[in-house]
Amino acid sequence: MTLRTCVVGASGFVGGELLRILLQHSGVEVVCATSRKFKGEYVYRVHPHLRGFTQLKFVEPTIDAALKADVVFLALPHGESVKWVPKLYESGVAVFDLSADFRLKDPNAYVEWYKWPQPHPYPDLLQKAVYGQPELHRNELVGAKLVAVPGCMATASILMLAPLAKHGLLGGAPPVVDAKIGSSGAGAEGSIVDLHSYRTYVVRPYEPVHHRHIAEIEQELSLLAGKKIRVAFTPHAVDLVRGIFATGHTYVERLPTEADMWKMYRALFGDSKFIRIVKDRLGIARYPNTKYVIGSNFVDLGFELDPRLNRVVTFAAIDNLVRGAAGQAVQAFNVAFGFPEDEGLRYIPLAPV
Repeated sequence: MTLRTCVVGASGFVGGELLRILLQHSGVEVVCATSRKFKGEYVYRVHPHLRGFTQLKFVEPTIDAALKADVVFLALPHGESVKWVPKLYESGVAVFDLSADFRLKDPNAYVEWYKWPQPHPYPDLLQKAVYGQPELHRNELVGAKLVAVPGCMATASILMLAPLAKHGLLGGAPPVVDAKIGSSGAGAEGSIVDLHSYRTYVVRPYEPVHHRHIAEIEQELSLLAGKKIRVAFTPHAVDLVRGIFATGHTYVERLPTEADMWKMYRALFGDSKFIRIVKDRLGIARYPNTKYVIGSNFVDLGFELDPRLNRVVTFAAIDNLVRGAAGQAVQAFNVAFGFPEDEGLRYIPLAPV
């Protein structure tokens, strides 16, 4: 089976990652890469690392261009995908949306978290969309035609805290999540503070109390816990190009043992191809580290216990462009269409970087 695919919004960082992965996928033919800014230009002139792998040229982003494919990956800004998805979905094309436009089940949440002037205009499609995190929604993804690919920092935070939610350790004081993210998270056309001269040597908090990924994190952890979970979340821009590192602090009434923690993580993620538990007494990487996931779809998770404060400390490291976006989209695509889950994603992380 070979599926014709189109990447809409292919000139950005995430679009480039989608092309890099899909061009090496045995079940895919990339037939369309759109860019309004670079239409008519060779893809490799915008993504030089793809030189020799494709002779595609960017085309104008239109519904008609996308409908030439069986599967469309939307790498568009938030608020843009909602203009595309209904028409593509009605036409029978499978859609993997990397924006936030179909991640949240509550139509009113878009007013609060994304400042939309009114609730989501397609509440029926919100319910049909599958949240594209395979470790937590694998059964729902099989055969899915509309997949909302999770946000990058939400991915790290949810997977890090999921075993605690599943085993009833969340629900008291809200867990506190501190996340660090590299400059590529701002996209290929970031603001002035993402220019090299402002970003280098920096650790800068932004949206410290109301970041939009909180909505996803709370939605997914609440599903796992079977009750409403609230999370305190603060992101920081740091001097990296790629990578997200999240640290969670959860205060519990009864501290689990280390053996309990291993059992919880293995029970939820034991069969996952892309989850690695990193808690080692030896070696140079005893906890997760973004340095050892770069270029891959892996999620490195770890933990530590603080008996003095009954605190469970959790860690997650991912590459924000791969597992936080394009790689997770392709992983979900593989599950949806019956390919091996790691098809196109069998990259060993680069080291040193």
